[in-house]
Amino acid sequence: YRSTSTWGSINSPPFRSSLSALSETETSTATSSTTSKTRTQRIMENMPGQEGDAGGAGSATTYSAFLRAEENWKRLRDSTAFNYDSKLLGDQTAPPPTPFVTEDGGSGSPACWKALREVATENLDAELDYDVVVCGGTLGIFIALSLQNKGHKVCVLEGGELRGREQEWNISMNEMEELMELGVLTQQDIDEAVTTEFPGCRSGFKNKEAPTTGGYFENGIGYEVVTPNVLNLGVSPDYLIRSVGERFQKLGGIVLENTRLKGVVVSERVGAALDIGEAAKPITAKLVLDCMGNASPISRQQRYGKKPDGVCAVVGTCAGGYDPKSNTQGDIIYTNTEIQDKGNNGQLQYFWEAFPVGIGRNGITESDIKTTYMFTYMDADSKRPPLSTIMDDYWDLLPIYQPSISDPETDLDIKRVLFAYFPTYRDSPLQPAWSRVLAVGDASGIQSPLSFGGFGALTRHLGRISTAVSEALVKDCLHKDDLGLVNAYRPDLSVTWMFQKAMSIRMKQRDVDPKFVNRLLASNFQIMNDMGMDTIKPFLQDVVRLDGLIGSLARSFVADPLFTPEIVGHVGIPLLVDWLGHLSMLALYTVLHNAVSPALGLYADVLDDHPRQQFQLRRKMEAWKFGSGSDYQFEKDE
Repeated sequence: YRSTSTWGSINSPPFRSSLSALSETETSTATSSTTSKTRTQRIMENMPGQEGDAGGAGSATTYSAFLRAEENWKRLRDSTAFNYDSKLLGDQTAPPPTPFVTEDGGSGSPACWKALREVATENLDAELDYDVVVCGGTLGIFIALSLQNKGHKVCVLEGGELRGREQEWNISMNEMEELMELGVLTQQDIDEAVTTEFPGCRSGFKNKEAPTTGGYFENGIGYEVVTPNVLNLGVSPDYLIRSVGERFQKLGGIVLENTRLKGVVVSERVGAALDIGEAAKPITAKLVLDCMGNASPISRQQRYGKKPDGVCAVVGTCAGGYDPKSNTQGDIIYTNTEIQDKGNNGQLQYFWEAFPVGIGRNGITESDIKTTYMFTYMDADSKRPPLSTIMDDYWDLLPIYQPSISDPETDLDIKRVLFAYFPTYRDSPLQPAWSRVLAVGDASGIQSPLSFGGFGALTRHLGRISTAVSEALVKDCLHKDDLGLVNAYRPDLSVTWMFQKAMSIRMKQRDVDPKFVNRLLASNFQIMNDMGMDTIKPFLQDVVRLDGLIGSLARSFVADPLFTPEIVGHVGIPLLVDWLGHLSMLALYTVLHNAVSPALGLYADVLDDHPRQQFQLRRKMEAWKFGSGSDYQFEKDE
């Protein structure tokens, strides 16, 4: 539930889908040609002039963009998953995917294959253009600068202009400082980029909006807690991306803006060539990094025929008109309603997130501007509600959540309307299907299924990924088997799937207590808070550790033993068994990191004559470290 992501555009999913028109109900809320406009349409069409198509989160906020997202969400819901085995060379029931990436010389751009042949021909004075081409610049520019700092020749491809949106990203100071330690940001960048700072964020879970004291079982309503220094900074994406981009280019990096990637061809022995249009010469490189987000055409091809295992649907606004006196604190995750029964659309638990905007460093300036999100977890069943339904609920419930307003349409100066859905897959992080191509960030599914955030995941993994990629380039460890170790299995990520399922309700799941999610989260967050900052703070920053997880689960069982059978029934036995396997791996990775890595690291350091073995051992140790949450740096006062 970190909203630090750059929200990429949502494209059509790689499924055989029902391409029928929107249903009668959805059409009534999603077409602009009706005489009676919906509230969402009125609000979006009355917003002031929109900024151009900046990359990343909320880059498209017009009503037409909302309709496109709505149609794509319907296609995803109506799609039917199917099996396609790319290793079977004959005909299959399903047609093969349109190859965006290919190693087959019989397909792909002829100009790209020609460029690679020229490099491979010894009597021609030709070489690869770059060491790395980073596709997708909004977050890719950060890893591009990190690699340029390490002495590599790097190019960034960006389909639009390389710039950030005006709306703030929310992050913590220690995460910004990690970027400074990596040489990606400077202290001046931090000072200039931070436009909002407040003490901390609230986590709260209530059956209704009411003041509470004590715990859930004491007041019967819920529990809330404020955690300091978590997502308490609002930073300017526009400034950060502009500053990092300028520094990258001063160091010799190349940025190609308004350049659409059409396809990639790969020769394991020679390199990769990128098709950027018939009028342009192909670009060649040793390695291609896919930073194009969860709608990446590369990851779509790789996941051809698969339907996401979960979806986080998010709507919200950035708006003025709230009470400035109360606009001094953020909400990282908050509920004030029970589970909502949406009839044939299933049941949903709505969560809130909110951040003040423009209050300055240390909150010295009053501001009536706030960003609010409402999100929910669900599957992609065909009967799930359209985004318009969730948006309607947002407008209805917002005055309850923010009581300083009574009607969002008349009381707020709405600057942006935000909407997206984020598909998540249990096989994440995504293993590479081709040599010389590696997915990074949201494209690889590196963030947890609870999160709709990529910037925070970037800060956590940037040092690891850039070091691994640099070593892979130097040691020529660019085969898919070696690159797969960069996106290795992480039990800390896999165990969060049970949390996501516990916070959602399956279709046709009946007899669910409407208070179930609030009871579960209120009691667990109270226990984590009682255990201290070492437990609750990593969890809020998307890091799961064995000590905090086992401790909180054990105390939860003692505090509410009769609730355990209800939890098991809610998530189901198969998922619980699967989760126990990942929990066991989390314990194993913790032991391996603490007991084996110190000695193994010394051994790996002397393997200079065996570069591939050295590369593989270092990636294994990184997997143990990050896969157990042992990379988390506790603050001294914690």
